[in-house]
Amino acid sequence: MGIKLPKRKNPENTNQEILEQAMQFEKRIYDLEQLLDIAKSFCSTLDFKNLLESIVYICMAQMHVLGAEIFVKDVVYNENFVLETANNYDGGEKTVIPVTSPITSKLLSLNKPVTFEELKKEVPYSPHIDILEKLSPTLIVPLIQKSHLNGILILQERIVIENDTSYTEYEQEQIMSIATLASVAINNASLMEISSTDMMTHLKLKYIFFNILSEAIDTAFFNGENLAVLMFDIDFFKKFNDTYGHECGDFVLITVAELIKKSLRDSDVASRYGGEEFTVVLSNQGIEEALIVAERIRKTIDEYDFVYDEKHLHVTISVGVSVFDSINNLVKSPNELVGQADQALYMSKENGRNQVTVYKPEDSKEA
Repeated sequence: MGIKLPKRKNPENTNQEILEQAMQFEKRIYDLEQLLDIAKSFCSTLDFKNLLESIVYICMAQMHVLGAEIFVKDVVYNENFVLETANNYDGGEKTVIPVTSPITSKLLSLNKPVTFEELKKEVPYSPHIDILEKLSPTLIVPLIQKSHLNGILILQERIVIENDTSYTEYEQEQIMSIATLASVAINNASLMEISSTDMMTHLKLKYIFFNILSEAIDTAFFNGENLAVLMFDIDFFKKFNDTYGHECGDFVLITVAELIKKSLRDSDVASRYGGEEFTVVLSNQGIEEALIVAERIRKTIDEYDFVYDEKHLHVTISVGVSVFDSINNLVKSPNELVGQADQALYMSKENGRNQVTVYKPEDSKEA
């Protein structure tokens, strides 16, 4: 009985295998370095909007897709996952998926990326599945941290490579690693958002307003732009508390805050300055633009029907406006610009309330 010797491998094949393995190891090392850079990028900002934009662009680049969107949990109410990165389809309220939706619980239990078709098979009767379908997803990725779903990442149309738009197992592992990093960053930014927000009106707190204003003044100075500060005060606010109780006063504060916020751009920042006073920073806006915004808000509140406990209340506000101008009004500090708006607000009150007054340098001299 003869002994069979193992076939001798072709040296060329062996070299080819070694080369392929080396290339795979090199790619994995490169991908790990990329993940480290991504982690640094996510940790470099606590600003919620900038973070979400960073996550979207990084995922688009890493997964070779033409678009991406993110649903994140509303940090104030925690009732919905809100589509924060897309324009509204109907120009109205933001698109939301309730936290109680079977879609969210299924994504949490699966804990992996899924295609839209796969998710639809898992939750065929969900009324919110159409919301995802409108986004044309090629992959849906849960953002999970410590057994909690912090968001939903939607990867859209993929760049075709050799007529194959599917995601390999390795690519899905990569996007889940990025999703984990993103989820941690979103959680940190959410904590920062909560700590900087007035829980009654859901506007920024006073100290955050001054931080934002300080940075905005520096930006306006270096870019040669204008910058406006609006200061609002609810007229005769004490009478609502004294006549109808503090719950009525809270209702007026909350409603006024909502009306102010709805009248602003996404780039503008509104804050509760204290008591019944509110402030707004309008980036890259001169006197004329600031007056239009201030008057629009004043008129909106004046004409709004405040209904509390079946009682119709008439609420008005007085407004002061100051504008940073590197030529005509080069202020030395944020406090100075706010002080100017406060002085203009005082003049609105002195002249009869329910009106807008713009600060002028000569006003300060007269005072």
